[in-house]
Amino acid sequence: MVELRLLGPVELSVRGRTVEVGPPQRRTVLAALAVDSGRPVPVDALITRVWGAEPPDGARRALHAHVARLRRLCERTATAGESPLHLVRRSGGYLLEALPEQVDVHRFRQLADRAREGGRTDGERAALLREALGVWRGEPLAGLGGPWAARVREAWRRQHVDAAVAWAHAESRVSDPVSVIGPLTELLGEYPLVEPLAEALMRALRAAGRGAEALDAYAAVRKRLAEELGVDPGAELRKIHEAILRGGPAEPVVRAPSGAPGRAAPPVPPSGPIAWPGALPGQLPMGVQGFTGREPELAELEEIFAAAADQPSAVVITAVSGTAGVGKTALALHWARRARHAFPDGQLFVNLRGFAPGGSVMGPAEAVRGFLDALGVPPARIPAGLEAQVGLYRSLLTGRRVLVVLDNVRDAEQVRPLLPGAPGCLALITSRRSLTGLVATEGARLVTLGLLGPREARELLVVRLGAHRVTADPQAVREIIGRCAGLPLALAIVAARAAAQPGLPLASLAAELRRADGRLDALDGGEASSEVRAVFSWSYQALDPQAARLFRLLALHPGPSAALPAIAALAGVPAARAGALVRDLVRGHLLTEQPAGRYASHDLLRAYAAELVATHDDEEARRGAVRRVFDHYLRTAQRADALVTPRAAPAPRPDAQADAPVEELSGHRQAQAWFAAERPVLLAAVEQARETGFPGHSWRLASALTTYLDRHGHWRALSAAHTTALAAARRSGDGLGQAEALRGLGLAADRLDRADEARAHYLSALELFGAAGSHAGQARIHQHLSRMSEAQGRHQQALGHAHDSLVHHRAAGDLAGQSAALNHIGWILAQLGDQPGALTHCRQALELARRTGDLNGQAHIQDSLGYIHGRLGRHAEALDHYGQAVALFRQTGDRHSEAAALACLGDIHDTAGRPLPARTAWARALALTAELGVPELDPLRVRLRDRLDADAARTPAAHRPRPAPA
Repeated sequence: MVELRLLGPVELSVRGRTVEVGPPQRRTVLAALAVDSGRPVPVDALITRVWGAEPPDGARRALHAHVARLRRLCERTATAGESPLHLVRRSGGYLLEALPEQVDVHRFRQLADRAREGGRTDGERAALLREALGVWRGEPLAGLGGPWAARVREAWRRQHVDAAVAWAHAESRVSDPVSVIGPLTELLGEYPLVEPLAEALMRALRAAGRGAEALDAYAAVRKRLAEELGVDPGAELRKIHEAILRGGPAEPVVRAPSGAPGRAAPPVPPSGPIAWPGALPGQLPMGVQGFTGREPELAELEEIFAAAADQPSAVVITAVSGTAGVGKTALALHWARRARHAFPDGQLFVNLRGFAPGGSVMGPAEAVRGFLDALGVPPARIPAGLEAQVGLYRSLLTGRRVLVVLDNVRDAEQVRPLLPGAPGCLALITSRRSLTGLVATEGARLVTLGLLGPREARELLVVRLGAHRVTADPQAVREIIGRCAGLPLALAIVAARAAAQPGLPLASLAAELRRADGRLDALDGGEASSEVRAVFSWSYQALDPQAARLFRLLALHPGPSAALPAIAALAGVPAARAGALVRDLVRGHLLTEQPAGRYASHDLLRAYAAELVATHDDEEARRGAVRRVFDHYLRTAQRADALVTPRAAPAPRPDAQADAPVEELSGHRQAQAWFAAERPVLLAAVEQARETGFPGHSWRLASALTTYLDRHGHWRALSAAHTTALAAARRSGDGLGQAEALRGLGLAADRLDRADEARAHYLSALELFGAAGSHAGQARIHQHLSRMSEAQGRHQQALGHAHDSLVHHRAAGDLAGQSAALNHIGWILAQLGDQPGALTHCRQALELARRTGDLNGQAHIQDSLGYIHGRLGRHAEALDHYGQAVALFRQTGDRHSEAAALACLGDIHDTAGRPLPARTAWARALALTAELGVPELDPLRVRLRDRLDADAARTPAAHRPRPAPA
């Protein structure tokens, strides 16, 4: 069994033995990941948790070092058998994969939550809470410093006290009350000002016939409260004290608040013209049955509430936001019902219907009036105007501890009149929009609710359908979870349908969801409130017409995410206007902002948008939007490709409209970064362009991607893209398109060590390029054939192809291409032993490459010059040229060529009698080939392994270099 322990010193236990984690800072990193186990934690959030709001300059580097060591520590848990820990990189952060029962604080909360469930007997409740308290080993996060650890520690202490008091009440009713006296006395010694603890102890002492000790305990608490806080004991303590003095029955037990160690402010009469009416409103609706997951968000709410205890002058305002159907109300009500005893003066709730269909949004006046009625104000005493009613409402809450839940809020203006105006109260808000306006003016804390992860989604289905049914068909369950996109509402609707038909296989529901056109129909619960389509429509109908149009058109985007320039092109609006519309969609949670200025929506929203665009936008409008976004991607990709390799295109560039918006890229690095960010979108666009009747865009996009995909080792993606491109070009009868697609397929097959297939593709492409009169295309094919022939040892054949390539490059007027051909001729001459001729051609090539700014061409020429000087025995010159080649390849992102140059660099070091630099270069090269997925039997990998094995055999172990730290 593998366990992570946070409720005490931070420890990792494997099969009952404690494993050393490391220094306090690393234990803090582990704790910061473990509290959110199962969910990615952003790097910035980790840094803040470990180093605070003002981290040192080296914090990010130190974090990566700690994570690397923790990852190795997690890998060691695999030897423990079932359920090892995994630490992985996810979406701008790190994710610790662990089961809830493997992390003690999550285990504690699970048990405490189960004890709170309705229908439990006192015996069941006592047993669950006894087990929960047994998880504690001392001060949580012991030995860790910093504000985050202090806040979390304090919140967990509150939960500990809460559970202890609840356990004491339940235990006293089912067994000898003496059993709780010792633990309560010890805990009260730690938290001497927590009145619920003192109250529970006094009740237990009285029930055990030790009334005098109970009175002594009361006197001690009263003295401490007077000395340290200057207040008298609260009402509950006074009641039990008076009951003991009278010798009568005790008052009914009131459960301890889900609040903090530390005394709540005692109720005082409110200011204002009307006295407290005496009504204690309890308006919280029933929570969701079988609520599961959301532990990090519940903990965040606890942290916010706990922090408020340190600021008694502030009203706590928490806004939970998220997309439609994500479970905002369920989370708010679950937490509110858990915490309701911390608000002994009542709980108010109102559904403001901020996104209800038909415009039936509740105004503040109606909501305030409902609150005044709930507070017991006689109708005759309620003033007429909204302002006066709000004043009365806030006066009644002054000095009281009331929870106000404001559900389904449309905007900040709707909710402001309903916020309490005095300390002691908490306003918990839910909205589909991020109510950032409340942060600046009211000091609100924002909690964003995302989609469920696979583990949480499975737990939801288990709770609603039972473990047996869920485990009976794991493949169907995985598909249901995936196709519901982690949306709780969607999962709940599927579970409801399955529960209503016990004999219906889950595979049948999965099959319904699999039919993309009917996905939203399969998620129809039969009522507007439980139909995904209707729920989404409420948010959609709140948009202005232009934002609504953009939401629909985004269904036509290739996906999975889009940057603002592409969104502007899709909508056919200026970038500034597109930005404003996107912000509207983000505020409405119909679009999610991702790192690096990208935007996405989950699958169900895309399916809904696809329905809308098919209904509300005609064929001409849809085709125009698709054409605009394809034009944008094609023109930008062609510009980026020209920056990466400034050579003549094998086929004419135009197929995009000349006025199509293009993203500005200032140089080689920006072009590389753009390709890296857009690669999934561009690959999807190649496929979508073929399917939607834009074959020219399909093959031209694939062509523009070729160099980038090749240099970064994405050869299978290169093959897939050009397979699609070839089908598109053949369907439209485009000879040049077919030739270019065959070139790409040949290159992919060549890289994947399928030489015969590659040669067949190249020769077919050469014939088509010749028929079309494309000198640039023929030059590229001869260049590929030359390299293939040379790799197979056919140097004269390779030399012939290289000369043909030079002829065609000259005919095309392509200086960068001429440089590449001259370099290849020089390389082959060097293989044939003509080093002077090789130097002449390579130096001519370098001059042309520098004139055209072709960095990758310069890198290849430096590699050739390194080889030539090495053959001439000029080791210093060879090392210099190879060093420049490695640096340039790294700059251009040509990682396979970088590995080959490193291998040669190691060879020269070895020949020159420098074993340590040789080993270092070979090892770096081998690591690069592994990262790229180069086949095991690739000559480069075989050569590198042979070099390192031979070096290891001749080098004593004591003199071998240590491996570099991760």
